[in-house]
Amino acid sequence: MKLNAGIITEKLEESKAFYTEVLNFGITFENEFYVLLHTPNKAFELSFLLPNHPSQNALFHEAYAGKGMFITIEVEDVDAHYEAVKAKDFPIAIELRDEPWGDRHFAVVDPNGIGVDIVTYTAPTAD
Repeated sequence: MKLNAGIITEKLEESKAFYTEVLNFGITFENEFYVLLHTPNKAFELSFLLPNHPSQNALFHEAYAGKGMFITIEVEDVDAHYEAVKAKDFPIAIELRDEPWGDRHFAVVDPNGIGVDIVTYTAPTAD
């Protein structure tokens, strides 16, 4: 089984630019109304679709409303990713930090208002 999350959005080009330029995703496939992106190691994919496209069933017409969703990207070295994103002068929504449950992470917001949490998991701190 393979999972590909899809986001219906008017911001197709902005989404493609964010994920490829800021997070180094690659383009698996694209046309005028759809883009399928993949993580740098090609293990996972994320897609974006223009709303109300006549080729799509009505189920896939309504655009994402901009709230209630987040994406977590697990990386081996969150510090390196943090520095790379900062070097691109992209706004950081949550600065790099350690959480007591074991996350070392930071977050950015994509063009659709989706929080993207970039994390390296570590052992939880002892209470």
